[in-house]
Amino acid sequence: MGTRLLSESLIKSRYPHLRYVRIHTGGSHKATIYAWNEQLQLPEEEIYELKKFASDHLLPYVCFQVKAYPMIRQEQVPPVYELPEPITQAAMSRGLTLYGIVNIINDMFVNGEMTIHKYDSFRGVIHLKVQTATALTDIEKELIRQYLYEMVPLGSCFEVAYC
Repeated sequence: MGTRLLSESLIKSRYPHLRYVRIHTGGSHKATIYAWNEQLQLPEEEIYELKKFASDHLLPYVCFQVKAYPMIRQEQVPPVYELPEPITQAAMSRGLTLYGIVNIINDMFVNGEMTIHKYDSFRGVIHLKVQTATALTDIEKELIRQYLYEMVPLGSCFEVAYC
C-alpha cells in the first residue's frame, strides 16, 4: 500500500533538491503532491518530472496533481502530527494491508475493537466500525483519525462509525 509517508520518502530520495514535499489525498483515487525546491519555487519542468515520477513509481490507480507548496494553506490540507513508532513503521511498509491497519489500531486502543465494514471501490472509501464498551473521548477519536490518515493508502479515504 502506498501511504503518504512512503510516497513522500520515495519522492525525497529521487529529488533531494526538493526542500518541501507533502502529499494529501481526499480519496476518489486522487492525490496532490505539494512541493518546493531550494529556491522556494516549483518550475514547470519540476512539475512535469514529479507527475511523471508519480505515474511511473507511485500508485498506478491514483491520479496525481502537482502544486506549489504554499497551496497547502489555501486548500486547507490537514497538518501532520508526530506519530507513534508502530504507525510510522506500518506507514513506511510496502506490505501493509487493510487488515494490518485494523490490527495496529486494535493493538493501540484496548477499549474496543475496529472492524472493516465495507469498501466502496468506486469512491475509494473504506468504511470501518469501532465497537467499545464505553464511549471514546474526542481525543481518542482524533488519534484514530490521525493514525488512519497516515496508514490508509493514497487515493483512498475512510469513514469510521463508533458504536
